[in-house]
Amino acid sequence: MDIRLIVPGNVRHGSGGNKYNAKLAEHLEALGAAVETVAVDGDWPVGSPADRQRFADALDGGTTVITDGLVASGVPDEVATAVGNGARVWILSHMALADHKALEGKALAAATGVICPSNHAAGELRARHGHPRIVIARPGTEAAGEASGSEPPHIIAVAAMLPNKQQTLIVEALASLRDLPWTAALIGSRDADPGYAAGVRAAVERHGLEGRLAVTGELSGTPLERQWLAADLSLLVSTSESFGMVVVESLAHGVPVLVKEGTGAVEALGSSGAGQAVKITGPSELAEAIRAWLTDESLRTEWRHAAMTARHTLPGWDATARTVLDALTTGA
Repeated sequence: MDIRLIVPGNVRHGSGGNKYNAKLAEHLEALGAAVETVAVDGDWPVGSPADRQRFADALDGGTTVITDGLVASGVPDEVATAVGNGARVWILSHMALADHKALEGKALAAATGVICPSNHAAGELRARHGHPRIVIARPGTEAAGEASGSEPPHIIAVAAMLPNKQQTLIVEALASLRDLPWTAALIGSRDADPGYAAGVRAAVERHGLEGRLAVTGELSGTPLERQWLAADLSLLVSTSESFGMVVVESLAHGVPVLVKEGTGAVEALGSSGAGQAVKITGPSELAEAIRAWLTDESLRTEWRHAAMTARHTLPGWDATARTVLDALTTGA
């Protein structure tokens, strides 16, 4: 099968959506599909007339198309035209659009089908639009080294520096735990929102945490792996998450996770017992959960054991690709 994968050209930091798209393409090809990835620049999710024309051009000539929802959900007319001309256009919706509900609903209705990375993400779309044609293709994981941890315990948060990811809340929570031994690292792009990233660094300095809390910027390859192998706990406390791929990446390393209650990250953590979903309205709730973990050796041992068990049961990206390929083949 020939598949054209359309991805946003305006997201250049290491987002979960970008990683999902790349891994999906890689593993679809491993299953025998021919995948052409096309990055379309534009001010998505709506874009200018020129942006929308570039998207229409990318759709043209593609028989089977998977298009990232960040691009497609704001341009329903172009999706409808392509489907009307005989293309099968699947929208890969990593998360519902914060704005432009009406455009998103029209685009989803016009598409051949919709793919979501989680039941949480699918549930949000159904609540907004009542859309029934959704295939769940959960993100996979790759085999990873087993974390050995650190002394004192090392806490990491891997996410781009964006207000939704709440790094400033993490800084405030850790600042209230200075009486306990720990080190921490905030790992993620400082270019996604430079103003917010500067605010995070300023908060670290204001609390005098420079020697204990590193703001590393985006890491990949060996430097990122070193952080994972040194980690004892990871945090994902975003205000919203469709799934939270960093959660299963953490479990793949045998590292337990604290996530924010009510987000898709809870689904990623599942029933593993390797961490906790915390009701977070401010830094105090997060600080309380971290303090409990730092001061309760039996809890640390319990979560670590559960994470070590979970790392051997996580599905791979081949399962994700198979789910998508089956949907494209059968149309459902």
